[in-house]
Amino acid sequence: MTSPTIVLYPSPGMGHLVAMVELGKFILHHHPSLSITVLISPPSFNTGSTMDYVRHISATVPSISFHHLPTISLDLLSFPSMEAVIFELLHLSNPHVRSALASLPASAFIVDFFCTSSLPIAAEFHIPTYFFLTSGACVLAFFTYLPVIHNSTTESFKDMNRLLHIPGLPPIPSSDMMRPMLDRTWSEYQNFLNFSNEIPNSAGLIVNTFESLEPKPLQAIREGKCNPGGNTPPVFCVGPLLNTENQRGEYNEVECLKWLDKQPSKSVVYICFGSLGLLSAAQLRELAVGQERSGKRFLWVVRSPPTEDKSRRFLKPPEPDMEELLPEGFVVRTWERGMVVKSWAPQVAVLGNAAVGGFVTHCGWNSILEAVCAGVPMAAWPIYAEQHYNRVVLVEDMKVAVRVVEDEEEGFVSAEEVERRVVELMEGAEEVRREVEKKRVEAREAMAKGGSSVAALRKMVDLWTSALCS
Repeated sequence: MTSPTIVLYPSPGMGHLVAMVELGKFILHHHPSLSITVLISPPSFNTGSTMDYVRHISATVPSISFHHLPTISLDLLSFPSMEAVIFELLHLSNPHVRSALASLPASAFIVDFFCTSSLPIAAEFHIPTYFFLTSGACVLAFFTYLPVIHNSTTESFKDMNRLLHIPGLPPIPSSDMMRPMLDRTWSEYQNFLNFSNEIPNSAGLIVNTFESLEPKPLQAIREGKCNPGGNTPPVFCVGPLLNTENQRGEYNEVECLKWLDKQPSKSVVYICFGSLGLLSAAQLRELAVGQERSGKRFLWVVRSPPTEDKSRRFLKPPEPDMEELLPEGFVVRTWERGMVVKSWAPQVAVLGNAAVGGFVTHCGWNSILEAVCAGVPMAAWPIYAEQHYNRVVLVEDMKVAVRVVEDEEEGFVSAEEVERRVVELMEGAEEVRREVEKKRVEAREAMAKGGSSVAALRKMVDLWTSALCS
């Protein structure tokens, strides 16, 4: 019998691509007879170092093959957001996706939710399609419930000014909805609503989470509370999927890891806002002032602020100029207890270092999972996408983070607030520390032999192989 070929189709964003490739590695680790092909849409904009990552995986995991779709040229200046760019790129790639699927004997097609427009193509070839949620079950609960909200009002989230009651979740302020969805007239909103409407038509929903991390939204989804009266496909929790292989060995000579090795246990706060999270120059200076006042040891990944040049807003920012961006004398005054690095650090290895006792994060889902798996409590400081929504869940439901409070009008975080939350994170937050340690143990159990995520994968593979036999 021919072994099933599973085709994965990620969004070009770095976090989405890594999670999808990790899903492929997870499948092959437990079911090596399967074949994995990943469709890649080469981006013409900044998504992090995606092509470097693809080359690395090609060299180190030869059992995963990459099918590169032709490059699509876009006028980036004509798009209001990165999400709008991605949706259009993937829509224009559909003819190439059709050609790829026609040439591949696919038993299953696993797509990122940004790739919803490719579902009719898979249906043409009678290939069962699964949505892969690179965010958590909390986000899946929202998207499953979105048609109910949409059909009950004509207001946009930005105008509601009220709490939203989504099954399985704490009350969510309408202002904390995902940034691209605040206005229902935007194309991004319409594309995400299309994804929501297609959820019942999929063969299943694969989520990068584990059962005990998000039991309430998972229960609400499975019981049909998020899609009352409609079909809810089976949900498979297969996480936490993280790029953890040999992080310390590969980056052993990175200076920040050497520096961390010399610091006391749980004494360092790690500050990083993801591969695309950029703070204004004024906010960087304010963060520096607050961090210095806290007196705590720190490792801070600094990136250049967003450019004011609209022609470059979706392109990779330049290396940061520390002398220009940070307060005068900051690096000198804090050199004994702090380290500032430019643009990037090996985050999994950093969080896994015994010296790290707290994490100031933008609340991207990959970063959340990495912190949970390392047992590191978080200070939640969202910037874009679904991160404000994630913060509510992290603080109110999971209780693995303290909330960084920003100015409601400007979204600016004061030096006083930075100092307050860093001290709370490193000296207090005992409930948060206990809860994240508990989740660390549960995450490891989920991915171990007999664990819930391994069992969920087994159920999926059984579906694929039985379909091949029938």
